[in-house]
Amino acid sequence: MHSKYAEPNGRSLGEVIVDIKDELKSFFETRVHLFVSEFREKARKSASGAIYGAIALALGWAGFLMLTLAIVALITVAFQGNPFAWFFGFLVVALVWFGVATMLAFAAVRQFKNLAPKETIKVLKQDKVWLQNEVRS
Repeated sequence: MHSKYAEPNGRSLGEVIVDIKDELKSFFETRVHLFVSEFREKARKSASGAIYGAIALALGWAGFLMLTLAIVALITVAFQGNPFAWFFGFLVVALVWFGVATMLAFAAVRQFKNLAPKETIKVLKQDKVWLQNEVRS
């Protein structure tokens, strides 16, 4: 006997909805499980990557300091006999590093200036105007 909502295959609308709900639940559980397991694996790999990064940063910093000291010593030789030779060496190197840092800072600021999603903002402003016109009418 068929109810008035029964499908030709003998399943009621309620049964179909329950099946769809169960399928969606299974679908989302599978995706969440996949996401969590992938996230855990990447976090585990990131931990070793962070250690390597920290070591590289420390060694790079030490190398930078040694390079700076070598350049200062080289400049000091140019001022040999002057009691302020080391001062001039450090001053020249510091000014060069500040100059490089300033140029890089300006380049970084220029890169970050255009991060705003201009097209999206334009569309949102148009939507705002449209909504205001709809409310008025």
